[in-house]
Amino acid sequence: MDRRMFVKGFTFGWMGRRGEYREPYAVDSLKKLKDTGCASIAFAFDTPQDTVLSTRVYFDYEMSPTDKDICFIIDKAHEMGMEVCLKPVINPRDGLWRAYIDFPDGADHYWKAWFASYRAYMRHYAEIAEETGCEMYCIGCEMVGTQRKTAYWREVIDVVRGVYHGIVTYNANHGNEDGIDWLGDLDLIGISGYYPVGRQTDGSVEGLMANWQKVKEKLYGIHKRFGPNIYFAEIGCRSAKGCLDMPWDGATELPYDEDEQAKFYLTALKAFWDEPWFSGYHWWDWSHKLYSIDEAKTDRSFGIYGKKAEAILREWYSKEVK
Repeated sequence: MDRRMFVKGFTFGWMGRRGEYREPYAVDSLKKLKDTGCASIAFAFDTPQDTVLSTRVYFDYEMSPTDKDICFIIDKAHEMGMEVCLKPVINPRDGLWRAYIDFPDGADHYWKAWFASYRAYMRHYAEIAEETGCEMYCIGCEMVGTQRKTAYWREVIDVVRGVYHGIVTYNANHGNEDGIDWLGDLDLIGISGYYPVGRQTDGSVEGLMANWQKVKEKLYGIHKRFGPNIYFAEIGCRSAKGCLDMPWDGATELPYDEDEQAKFYLTALKAFWDEPWFSGYHWWDWSHKLYSIDEAKTDRSFGIYGKKAEAILREWYSKEVK
């Protein structure tokens, strides 16, 4: 991948509901994100299947955003000079993580039915990505239980490439990145970079950097094996004490601590920025319903608006990439 395509990005609008992206507050939030120096958004929205054992992905227009909603925010981002990665994500309505979507290897009927539905789902949004000029398209997020089905996933990629001509990526979860045989079919390998870099350290920048070095060695090995560059399709850390040890956590009740979040940002940027095989970040996540600046010192979400991590991101996103 051309280094000029380095992603200075953020995820925007997760869990937006029908009509919300066309509200003034969503446009205002997008403008505030642009002001950080962000040059790219991963526009992530969820669509459902009923349970992790269902074989049909469907379009729930009572809750999920409509095509009109999606095209609106893509156009707004482009008007502001930002690139867009369109990222439709399955959210099972039974509350279980999408990684648990799985069937026994011998249950061919179920696999064929699920992947037929998934290909149609991916094609639909790939057509929107093409028509709206999205620079990137993500064909799946953390679909751990299905990833061993290499032939089926290659069919998904072929269907997407038949209608979409931009950069095709996939968002693999951290921890099983090296067990996906079809990563070389992508243009860019996306990783959820929620690595627990605070563990077995004193929480210092030096300790975190030592743990990021181990992550770098692993990800470089994946790049060497498959060829495409690596980027963090998701990465982030809440402004809450203890999240350096579990940056993926979004629910545990923990006291506010913006310093931990700031150190996570600083070290993740410093560790990877100049690596020629690494192509950037779509941080998690910037809400389309942004909290007020007065709430920044009590907000314990992944958001960085008004926090120390925002200042760090502004500084790094103002830098040139070698």
